[in-house]
Amino acid sequence: MPTPTDTADTADTPIIEFRDVEKRFGDNVVLKDLDFHVNRGERVTLIGPSGSGKTTILRLVMTLEEATDGMILIDGDPLTHRIVDGRRVRLSNREIKRTRTRIGMVFQQFNLFPNMTVIQNITESPIHVLGQSRAEATRRARELLHQVGLDDKADAHPSSLSGGQQQRVAIARALAMDPEILLLDEVTSALDPEIVGEVLGILRRIAEDTDITMLIVTHEMQFARDVSDRVLMFDGGSIVEDADPDTMFTAPAHERTRKFLRAVLGEGQIGTR
Repeated sequence: MPTPTDTADTADTPIIEFRDVEKRFGDNVVLKDLDFHVNRGERVTLIGPSGSGKTTILRLVMTLEEATDGMILIDGDPLTHRIVDGRRVRLSNREIKRTRTRIGMVFQQFNLFPNMTVIQNITESPIHVLGQSRAEATRRARELLHQVGLDDKADAHPSSLSGGQQQRVAIARALAMDPEILLLDEVTSALDPEIVGEVLGILRRIAEDTDITMLIVTHEMQFARDVSDRVLMFDGGSIVEDADPDTMFTAPAHERTRKFLRAVLGEGQIGTR
């Protein structure tokens, strides 16, 4: 199995790389021999049916799960395991935590602390993980609340907010850590349809105005088409197709992709090759 080199040119090194990754839950193989990469600043969206392994990929990058086999690299460095004498050896918790601070994730269910105010939710990790002063973290949090249109909600508790407002706070919280990589896991799936657009609009602006690398799982195909540099179609824990958005949504090469998109978008909404 290949190992990273210390001499690799950072500019040419993918910021996320999966090498022969397998993930099993008991006898259930969710990902098998998975190889793909995301370049620095790229926006890559994973699409495919439920249960195809998309969210598992995000959870592996966020170290909420660990791969059963293979290697995941962040900027050429191992995320959770390195190879020593041909064996996978787990890194120390300190090493893993150091890499994880470069990665932010926005979840389906917001995951805000209910006993904390909005401003406390956003400043908690910058203060205790990044070591920012409370004044610095609070200043940045207020900037982010302005960015997501929630200036007046700093002292509110999550229970008093709508689902869309809670998700905007969750986005601000992720950005407060100044991540190099932002993982988005079906961030609109728990929202009422009429407020999906406002959350996607914020994410579009982030994609346009920053160089944050994004790895996205979504069923919002128009959003995927608008923000992505590449779209990967998954099925059964494997990549079926990897293409630019225009190709993926107008002339996909594989029948499995066409079948999925017809089911999601409706007949006649995609072309054929």
